[in-house]
Amino acid sequence: MANQIDDLRAKSDDQLTADLADLKREQFNLRFQAATNQLERPARIKEVRRDIARIKTLQGERARAAN
Repeated sequence: MANQIDDLRAKSDDQLTADLADLKREQFNLRFQAATNQLERPARIKEVRRDIARIKTLQGERARAAN
């Protein structure tokens, strides 16, 4: 977990924004698959949701540090 956070901290703001967009797109696709009973790994929904939260938390930290 700490390694994952360190990896995110090493990324630039633009990279984090791009990652966030990719994760949101994946989250949408996973929700769609779940609704149609085609989801292979249900735990992936939880992983993606937590990754989104990590990125948003880091973006908030950076925004507060900039002020």
